[in-house]
Amino acid sequence: MAREVNQLLGRVFAQRRKDGRTDLEAVESALRTALHQAGAAALSELLQFETPAADQRQLPCPCGHHARYQEIRSKPVLTIVGAVRMARPYYLCSQCHVGQFPVDVELDIENTEFSPGVRRMHALVGQEAPFDHGREQMQLLAGLEVTTKSVERIAEAIGGDIALREQGEIQKALQLDLPVLVGQPIPILYVQMDGTGVPVVKKETVGRPGKTEGQPAHTREVKLGCVFTQTTWDKKGYAIRDPDSTSYTGAIETAEEFGKRIYLEALKRGWSCAKKKVVIGDGAVWIWTLVAEHFPDAIQIVDLYHARQHLWEVARQLYPHQEVQQKAWMKVHQKRLLDKGKIEKLVGALRAIPAGNSPLAEKIRTEADYFERNAERMRYPKFRRQHLFVGSGVIEAGCKTVIGSRLKQSGMFWTVRGANAILALRCSHLNGRFEDYWEERREALAA
Repeated sequence: MAREVNQLLGRVFAQRRKDGRTDLEAVESALRTALHQAGAAALSELLQFETPAADQRQLPCPCGHHARYQEIRSKPVLTIVGAVRMARPYYLCSQCHVGQFPVDVELDIENTEFSPGVRRMHALVGQEAPFDHGREQMQLLAGLEVTTKSVERIAEAIGGDIALREQGEIQKALQLDLPVLVGQPIPILYVQMDGTGVPVVKKETVGRPGKTEGQPAHTREVKLGCVFTQTTWDKKGYAIRDPDSTSYTGAIETAEEFGKRIYLEALKRGWSCAKKKVVIGDGAVWIWTLVAEHFPDAIQIVDLYHARQHLWEVARQLYPHQEVQQKAWMKVHQKRLLDKGKIEKLVGALRAIPAGNSPLAEKIRTEADYFERNAERMRYPKFRRQHLFVGSGVIEAGCKTVIGSRLKQSGMFWTVRGANAILALRCSHLNGRFEDYWEERREALAA
């Protein structure tokens, strides 16, 4: 290695003596290549395993018999310092004819030609941006030549493994087999939930109606939840979210399955230690059904801005294309009733609007029912006096940053399995748990 580096530096100094210039970027790239080549050579030597001793030439086979040593076989592996070739013992069971490479299992390279370090890179770039962009990033930043397909395949495989482990944790939580968190009391802990559509391939929407009557669906809904804490508020009494306190979880799944998922996330974040527990969402029935099941002791708040949108829908129906009249109507019903938590008066005002049996009447009845159903979740002055958030901006931003920026870019169409894998991987990374995942893998291999 020293000889190659000295030769490179000799050429660099010769070039500088000749024209007085040094191309630093070219030197950096050349040095990295030389160091990688030297590292790959050293690693290749390390990965040459000897023929096992006579008393180690037999291994248990899952079929109940034994696999016997056959020969040393080689295998290419792409590592973070470049391509290497390893050689290791191969065992074969004469009964079931299944082969084993114990060294591959020990090094976490079973059934793959990518080292753990390179697979970690695949996962990180795959959860962050389109797979082809990830391939380019690995070439530019790490000097590794991989394919777009390998980024997709490995990122989804690791995300799928994370999702599988999450399902195991969910089952433990439901069986009350999780350790109870002990620590400092949390002043205020929030849970927020929402849903957003993700474009999927045609086979994932078979039999599902679309938003337009008579048209098939083109998306599947990802249910996303977040948990965060609040300790303080500003001089005006408005809540301030604790920095870096937000964690996310989500998937394309039923509301029942998602309820278990967000319940686990809340438990992880210390739900049992929270002095004040708050759930914020829009008026969707599925959200409050889950809250009743999993968070019955929480303060329930309907997002104020979502409630205002419902009023605006009525205003637009009452005064189509008349913005002045719409704003005047909203000033009375929003400012004087909704924002002040006078929901019963608001419902009465809506039901008193003369509309006969027209479509407008049906719209008004629907919205009046919405406000009546959520009245206790709309006592906004009461919530503000407690310095609580009354908006679901955190989860709405999460739908954009966690889901939209990765899964809803132009030209993207996902399978449910692929979308859920990348979402699990993305949440793991954003939640600061990605390193924990790799540590758990290492511990499992060492056990």
